[in-house]
This record gives sequence, C-alpha cells and structure tokens, in this order.
Amino acid sequence: MGYGNVSERRFAPPQIGVTSVILALESETHGHARRRLWLPLVQRTREPFKGMWALPGGRLQANRSLEESAFATLASTTDLHPTYLEQLYTFGDPMRSSNGIPMVSVCYWALLDHADLGTEPGTAGNAHNVRWFPVDDLPELAFDHTTIVEYALWRLRHRMDAPNVVRQLIAEPFTLGQLHDVVEAVLGEEIDLANFRRKMLASHTLEDTGEVAREGRRRPAALYHFADHAEEEGFAFFAEHVAGNPHGACEALQVNTPDDALSALMPHA
Repeated sequence: MGYGNVSERRFAPPQIGVTSVILALESETHGHARRRLWLPLVQRTREPFKGMWALPGGRLQANRSLEESAFATLASTTDLHPTYLEQLYTFGDPMRSSNGIPMVSVCYWALLDHADLGTEPGTAGNAHNVRWFPVDDLPELAFDHTTIVEYALWRLRHRMDAPNVVRQLIAEPFTLGQLHDVVEAVLGEEIDLANFRRKMLASHTLEDTGEVAREGRRRPAALYHFADHAEEEGFAFFAEHVAGNPHGACEALQVNTPDDALSALMPHA
C-alpha cells in the first residue's frame, strides 16, 4: 500500500523489520596499536538516506520467526552466517525513518570468528554496496543506527564475563596473551598484561591444558581452555573492569543496569 504524503505516512501503522549489528575481530593489528572490532555496513540505494551507510536489515515476513528473519536478511545482504546471534532491543521512535514509512526495528547483535572476516577487511559477500568498517572509524550512519551500534558495543562489553560469548571471538585452547588481545579489542583500550594474567589465573575459570604454543620470538606460552564451571561463575575481571571504566561507549550508556541503559536511550520531553 502506498502513502500519498508525509502526513499519511506519519500516521500509518508502522512496518516491522529486523536490523543486525555484526561484530568481528580482525586477525591482525594492521598497523594499529591493538586489534579492532569491525562491522559490515550497507550503502543505501533508495530514500530516505540514499547513499548513506546503514546496518544490514530487512522487513519481517509472516512465515519466518524473528531469528529466521535476522539470519535471512544477513545472508541476503552480506552473505554472512554469524556463529552467535542474540536479540538486542527494539527501536521504534516515530521520527527514526525521517518522514519515510514508520518502521519498528527488532535489533540483533551477532558475533563472527575473525577467520570469517578475512585478513584484509573490505567488501563483504558479493554485493558491491556492502563493506566492512572498524567500529572506531565509522562513517555517518542512516536512521538511528549510530545509537544501535553504540548499544550493541555496550552490550558486548557487559557480556564479556560470559565464556560462551568470549568463545565466539577466540578458539580454544588459547594463550593468556591471545585472550588479552581479545579483551583489549572489545574494550577499546590498553589493559596491563601482567595484571590481566594475575587476575585471570586467580579467577580459577581457566584450566592449563599442559600444552604450549610459541608466539613469535618469545618463549613458549601455556595453552588454556575454559573450566567446566566457568559458565556459572563468569569472569569477574570483565564485569569489574567494564562497570568501572566502559571506554568507547556513549555517555548515556555508562549506567549500572540494562534497564537504565534503555531508558537513557529514550528522548526526554
């Protein structure tokens, strides 16, 4: 059904779509101080915001669940198949479509192993209008997608105390140096390696495999995997560090609970 003017569009029932933030860890530093998180964006080919970059997404179909729709739109727009997908939040501000047809977006965040990203981030899939960008150097985004990205990063940083989330970004077994690199990339800041090693070993959530791996010219490093009880106990180091110093998150999201974070995103009268 078409809408003849802005007023009709503004008061029409909103459409429902799915939008996803796909985060992947680059395999190397590529000349930067630390490894970075990247995400794919789609350059819009129609109004509103024609020519601007946006998160991948699409309309919800009645014959698909929300999760199936999220996976299907990711596959069709980016040719990506994430290993981890979780519902993030629903965004439905009436002005988010900039006088276009009102759209409520059920948003997901997803994680990809760095191997899926490739050694040289660039285009994603076969579409010429899909490209990877580092999260610390994004272009201006269409709609309210900057807020969605900030919230997804905030959620990831507050979920790094869960081994099932960390497993999406690092393969077992791993060295403490490799785990340290992942943490620095997610938090977007330098973490003292000696202090990190001490706290992780003291947490008793890692188990030494008895094997070693050589990292460059340094002496062989011990390999670890997550202990069976790690999922219940979590990593106190991450929760402690993020709560006290959530660098990279927008100021509105530096709060104590998810409910507070959501209310902070809402416009005030």
